[in-house]
Amino acid sequence: MDYVIIGAGPAGVIAAETLRRLDPAGAVTLVGDEPEPPYSRMAIPYLLAEEVGEDGTHLRHGAGHFEGLGIELRRDRVTGVSPEAKTIALAGGGSLAYDRLLIATGSSAARPPIPGMDLPGVETCWTLEDARAIAARMAPGKRVVLMGAGFIGCIVLQALAARDLKVTVVEMAERMLPRMMDETGGEMIARWCQSRGVAIRTGTQVTGIEAVGPGGGAGFRLDLEGGAALEAELVICATGVAPNVGFLEGSGIATEAGILVDHHLETNQSCVYAAGDVAEGPDFSTGARAIHAIQPTASEHGRIAALNMAGPPTRDRTRYRGSLSMNVLNTLGLVTSSFGLWMGIEGAAAARAVAVDAAGFKYLRLEFQDDVLVGALALGLTQHVGVIRGLIQSRVALGPWKDRLLADPHRVMEAYLERTQGAAARG
Repeated sequence: MDYVIIGAGPAGVIAAETLRRLDPAGAVTLVGDEPEPPYSRMAIPYLLAEEVGEDGTHLRHGAGHFEGLGIELRRDRVTGVSPEAKTIALAGGGSLAYDRLLIATGSSAARPPIPGMDLPGVETCWTLEDARAIAARMAPGKRVVLMGAGFIGCIVLQALAARDLKVTVVEMAERMLPRMMDETGGEMIARWCQSRGVAIRTGTQVTGIEAVGPGGGAGFRLDLEGGAALEAELVICATGVAPNVGFLEGSGIATEAGILVDHHLETNQSCVYAAGDVAEGPDFSTGARAIHAIQPTASEHGRIAALNMAGPPTRDRTRYRGSLSMNVLNTLGLVTSSFGLWMGIEGAAAARAVAVDAAGFKYLRLEFQDDVLVGALALGLTQHVGVIRGLIQSRVALGPWKDRLLADPHRVMEAYLERTQGAAARG
């Protein structure tokens, strides 16, 4: 059996290792289009903060790890897929045949169509090459404009603050972290960042970037919506990512925002699977298809896809339960998390519990459907994170504990212990 995996991120690496374990005699080829060893993009901010070296971003650290497992690591870019011929085309020339194919090509940083976005010193923060370009311009006291205050932007902000740069955040939404926090949480995060010297501009956007000084050596002028302007020596764009699906044009593989996959992570083309940021698959909370571009989902996708790729077509197949929308983030020391349907549901079955300590930067919001916890936000409350996730993923009926949580949402640990483990609640 010839297994080919396109993409050497977490989904691809875990799939390759799982396939090797399940099929010791099969040929496993992992194709990546970057010159570095397989690495984690989520580790790049730690590299910029000088908490790790480049090798600290690598997914596997043993010398000859892949060779020792009999996994061929090929550096090339895939330009097309032919499910009928069961081949992939390579930019370096020729093609590669497969019996089973996994597409785990991830995402690329999106750049808004703004004049000046292509100037040197206007960087994204998505690859190791990006990180090197940013690090070359970093020095204490330099002014940085960070475009975007979403999940990726706030991770980058943590690294910039660690290097003592003067940071201004520009976010077009009315609040920070608009896709993982409501107005209350977004306001708290902005206030927290401002108290630590970060300037926050929400509800506006950059409309143009111009290099200033001889040869652009003095930095940049950024025009904002409404006529205001900022100056900076470094600009970092963190305005989102887009799944890498362009090379699939004409392949017959169904795509929308990403590659459409079923509960076995298989595409509409036989023997072709997808995993990670590029896969648009079942959502745990809604049952609809969604992209959850987070590393835990990518890792689980890779494992499940490999289980279903290995062995004969008549094998029992492993069903994927669906990915849970889940984000846990540390922004300058303030930990925030969101899970599932944190924005709530509509209808008679909906209920919400809220506890706010604005001065103490603590916030908890629980969302219910009947007596089941379906979503939550937590800010400044790290002890609740694992328990909340467990209650949502177990879909346990809370019974009388629903009313107790509506009265005091901080009792989630007691509810978890009694409803999932049968332990006597205390207090």
